[in-house]
Amino acid sequence: MRVPRAGSGWSAVTWIAVILAVAVHVAFVLFLIFNVTWRNPKPEGVIVDLYAPPAPVENPEPPKASPAPPPEPPKPEPPKAEPPKPRVEPPKAPPKIEPPPSPPKPDLALKEKQAKAERERKEREKQEAEKREAEKREAEKKQQEKRLADARARQVREADALKAQAERERQAQQRAAADAAHARADADYVRRIQAKIRGNVVLPPDLPGNPEAVFDVVQLPTGEIIDVQLVKSSGVRAYDEAVQRAIIKSSPLPRPDAPDLFRRNLTLKFRPLD
Repeated sequence: MRVPRAGSGWSAVTWIAVILAVAVHVAFVLFLIFNVTWRNPKPEGVIVDLYAPPAPVENPEPPKASPAPPPEPPKPEPPKAEPPKPRVEPPKAPPKIEPPPSPPKPDLALKEKQAKAERERKEREKQEAEKREAEKREAEKKQQEKRLADARARQVREADALKAQAERERQAQQRAAADAAHARADADYVRRIQAKIRGNVVLPPDLPGNPEAVFDVVQLPTGEIIDVQLVKSSGVRAYDEAVQRAIIKSSPLPRPDAPDLFRRNLTLKFRPLD
């Protein structure tokens, strides 16, 4: 924009138009500043240089008289500049809001829930089956161990029973052997006594048959005879008296080889032909 110089022949209307143009430019600049400030929350500093036309000089000195120039033809007034319209920013489109995901359809949600429940049920059944199987194996193991323990205990009892039976049999055999030995020793002891008494018997003449006489003899541990009693007569008094005299004559009687074989009371049988 060209600023008229002072002292030119512009009219007051021209000056008013110039001032209005300057004001419109200032308003436009301010609008731009305000618009930028409104759009940017963190505005940067802006430096604006404003230039105003020189103020008109009041009461100018009248020009010196000079020959009047020929009148110039009137210049056409420049068209008044319309103030620029403020730039209207197009409204900003609101941010696009994503619609929330639509919830699953009831049937799909129900199917998924049922499938989950079915999986959980199968998992529980699997765990329970594994637990029952483990308990079954443990019970079978315990039963097997119990059977083995019972078998071992039965074997031990049978072995103990066999040992006890063998021990009883051995003891019985020992007792039988001892009894047999005792019986043999006792019989030998009695035979020695009878043999000594027979050596002292004087048989009567014309003794019929082979009669038997039985006597009870009481003796001391030393073999001394203290009593003789006829228990069973042979039927021949002479033979009975002959045997009794022989018993008394045989005192002291032979003693046994072992002290436990000694018997205080003896039952002795005699026959003339033995």
